[in-house]
Amino acid sequence: MNNPRLRLLACATALLFLPSMAAAEIRVVASVKPIHSLVSAVMNGIGAPGLIVEGAASPHTYSLKPSNASALQGADVVFWVGHGLEAFLEKPLEALAGKAKVVALEDAPGLEKLAFREGGAFDAHDHADDEGGKPAEEHDEEDHGGTDMHLWLDPMNAKAMATEIEQTLVAADPANAERYRANGQALRQEIDALDKEIARMVAPVADRPSVVFHDAYQYFESRYKVRIVGSITVSPETMPGAERIAEIHAKVQELKAACVFAEPQFEPKLIAVVTEGTDAKSGTLDPAGGALEAGPALYPELMRNLARSFVDCLAK
Repeated sequence: MNNPRLRLLACATALLFLPSMAAAEIRVVASVKPIHSLVSAVMNGIGAPGLIVEGAASPHTYSLKPSNASALQGADVVFWVGHGLEAFLEKPLEALAGKAKVVALEDAPGLEKLAFREGGAFDAHDHADDEGGKPAEEHDEEDHGGTDMHLWLDPMNAKAMATEIEQTLVAADPANAERYRANGQALRQEIDALDKEIARMVAPVADRPSVVFHDAYQYFESRYKVRIVGSITVSPETMPGAERIAEIHAKVQELKAACVFAEPQFEPKLIAVVTEGTDAKSGTLDPAGGALEAGPALYPELMRNLARSFVDCLAK
């Protein structure tokens, strides 16, 4: 075949018959950024899941947008953590996602679950904040079993979720089963490496005491043996009064905290006030990756950022 045009045509025709990765046959939605990141990694090269709680918004206070409702209505699979974290989704999932496979990742096999800490140095968990304003006294253990729902902050839990995500997508979209399995395996290997990296990072400061504003870090603490000696539960939407600030200040002094960690939504001046006159430094923890770009890279970046924040604030 000496004609260049014929050779080019033959090559192009051959390419049409080469095996290729099929596009995703399903529409997938994830609730919050850490879960969306894990789902994105398993779907890498096939498709991209939609995200409900975007930007720095909190699932505790989120109001569903029309675009979110439309995404749920058209979804084939929806991944969320569960009622204890995204209570705002419960009724929309029933009303809008009736045809979808809804997967509560809090039920993934192999998860380690921890109960909320209350009493002593840990202020009572503010259920009103977590559950969209319902008064704490109206809650009972059946609401979420008393489980701390920040499950992803232990990488071993993230691995268990990755497996559940992979198996769900394989069943829902068998045409891409091999790719989902390969991605799931790669993600679990990445998480194992991340786990070892974080353990090395925080080991030099793990024994130094810190106080957090919201007791959301038990899973990270349990995995890496960092010392969180107390919490100060205040609403980020409302500046506490002078009496409450005095109580917080006294607690920081009493616990001899080396660092007080806030979250991005808290006013910096509040941290300055409660640490004034103490030996405590101040830092910021972002447990849901609110300041990070959504996507497959978010989860490892979120976990590394937490580790760096502990190291930077607790280093002598």
